[in-house]
Amino acid sequence: MATGLRSVSSCDVIGIGENSVDLVYRVTQFAGAGQKVRATGCRRLLGGQVATTLCTCAALGLRTRYVGTFGTDDHGRLIRSELEQRGVDTSHAHVRYAPNRHAVILVDDHTGERTVVWQRDSSLALRPDDLAHEAMTGARVLHVDNVDEETAIAAARLGREAGMIVTTDIDQVTERTAELVAAATFPVLAERVPQALTGERDTPTALRVLRQRHEGMLCVTLGPRGAMLMVGKELHEAPAFEVAAIDTTGAGDVFRGALIYSLLRGDRPDVMLRFANAAAALSCTREGAIGGIPGLQEIEQLLTRT
Repeated sequence: MATGLRSVSSCDVIGIGENSVDLVYRVTQFAGAGQKVRATGCRRLLGGQVATTLCTCAALGLRTRYVGTFGTDDHGRLIRSELEQRGVDTSHAHVRYAPNRHAVILVDDHTGERTVVWQRDSSLALRPDDLAHEAMTGARVLHVDNVDEETAIAAARLGREAGMIVTTDIDQVTERTAELVAAATFPVLAERVPQALTGERDTPTALRVLRQRHEGMLCVTLGPRGAMLMVGKELHEAPAFEVAAIDTTGAGDVFRGALIYSLLRGDRPDVMLRFANAAAALSCTREGAIGGIPGLQEIEQLLTRT
């Protein structure tokens, strides 16, 4: 278990957002229109942005709570059972009479890069009135994705008002993305997001423009190039760790979980970035999102070797 991280709160991290059951096909190349490609392997693996981040936090010793929706099919029961076995509290989640969210993921055998095709029944949407008071209290961090954007914005505002650190998983830009970023205290964004929000193609420049609108820490994930973190006027950069990647699925979600852990541990910004990058790199060396989550000792060993 993690040390030095406990508080009087009943939970360290609340996560609001997506879970998924992934059918992962490994291929020798991605097929174009009209082409056929033979899969070299297929596995049913578990993930989803927020579910993977919470499982990462739990693996590092944090107390976690999931607020989201499960379907009533085998996939819904499977992912819920997995979260519970990994120490994630699902007692505040909702069950809907629908197939669980699932995805088909094509993974390139040579590079580990992937293409994701996902499906989610509309009845699985989490609504603002699904956010019960008891589910939204007693935590140090609230982490949201932008799948159900109106609910994420409402939750972020509630979390901020309650004094929680509010982190995000935002990888797409909509008309309300700027609103969600403003509601969070510590936005964590995919590289395309600050560029789209500011019109600046250069990521450091885009972050500096966002700094004029947001006083909190701002983090951008850069995939194989690492990550950036702006604290005040200072921009920290950390390259990715070089590993033999076999599957990059969930690496960004693992990064976020490790970043939250490092933040709550009180690490310096540069240490936070290296720790999260190390966790993400290790996750790429094994298959699946939740299945690829490393332990604290593994992360520390990679950090000491480099």
